[in-house]
Amino acid sequence: MAGDETATIERLTWRDGSYQDHHSFRLSEFVDLPAGPDDEADIEGLGRANGWLWAVGSHSLKRKRVKPGQTGEKARRRLASVLREENRFILVRLPLVERDGLPVPVRKDGRRTAAIFSGPGRNLADMLAGDPHLSPFLHLPGKDNGFDIEGIAVIGSRVLVGLRGPVLRGWAVVLEIEPETHPHDPERLRLKDGYRTHFVDLDGLGIRDLCPVGAELLILAGPTMTLDGAFRVLRWRPNGDFENPPSLVKELPVVPGADRPEGLALLPDGRLLVVYDSPSPSRLTLDGVYADIV
Repeated sequence: MAGDETATIERLTWRDGSYQDHHSFRLSEFVDLPAGPDDEADIEGLGRANGWLWAVGSHSLKRKRVKPGQTGEKARRRLASVLREENRFILVRLPLVERDGLPVPVRKDGRRTAAIFSGPGRNLADMLAGDPHLSPFLHLPGKDNGFDIEGIAVIGSRVLVGLRGPVLRGWAVVLEIEPETHPHDPERLRLKDGYRTHFVDLDGLGIRDLCPVGAELLILAGPTMTLDGAFRVLRWRPNGDFENPPSLVKELPVVPGADRPEGLALLPDGRLLVVYDSPSPSRLTLDGVYADIV
C-alpha cells in the first residue's frame, strides 16, 4: 500500500483474518527524490510484476483549500493559490526480494537497481507538453479536472497509467509507456519509444485505480471530483480504444458523503478487494478499517 500524504510505501501481512504487522519503507531509502526525502509524493498507484514494485505519483498540481471559517480576501487568496510539489512528479521502480517469506523493496540486489523517472522534462506530465488532448490540462489542479494520475498496472513490458482527470467529453484516458533503465545511469529510467494514449468510454467517470488480470485490466471508475456519484468496476483490454468498449463487472454501493472507492486488488481466490477513501464511521475500528471483498 501507499499513502497520498507521505513519501512512503506500507506493507501489511495477512494473518488470522486481518492485515497486520505494519512496516513502512521510505522511498528516499531507494531513490533520490526531487524535493528531498520528506515532502509528500502523493503516491496514487502501485504495481507489482516480474520481481519489481512500481510506484507512481499523482503528477498533479494542488489548489489550496479554503479553511473552515475563512472568508473575504484571505479565502480568495487561498483559492487562487496553486502549488507544484516536485515529489508528486515521480515514477519509481524498485527491486523486490524475499526475506522471511515476505516481499521487501531494496535499493540494489546485486544485479538490479532501484530507479526513478523524474525531474524537469523527465516526468510523465512534462512528457505530454505537446499532446493535443492532454496538454491543455497540465496547468489545471487535479481536482479541477486537471491532469491527475490514479492507478498503475504492468502487463509484460508495458506500464499502463490511469488518469482520474482529465475526462474528455466522457472519455477517460490511459497512458501506455515502456520504461527502461537509462544506459548512462542505472538509478534513472527513460521511456522507450515515447508514449501512447488510450481512450476508454466510462460515461464521464475518471479512473481511480487499475488492476491487471492477464492481458486485460480491471478499472475502478468514479467521479473526477470529490463528490458522491457512481463507482464501478469494469473490464477492458488495452489493445484499442474507441472500438473497444469496457464491460461492466460490478456497480459499487454509494454512501452519501463517505466510502469513496480508491483502491482495487485481485485476491488469490479471484475475488476483489476494494479499499476506500473517506471511510464511513461504520468501517472504522480501534486499530484499523474495514475494506470490502466483492
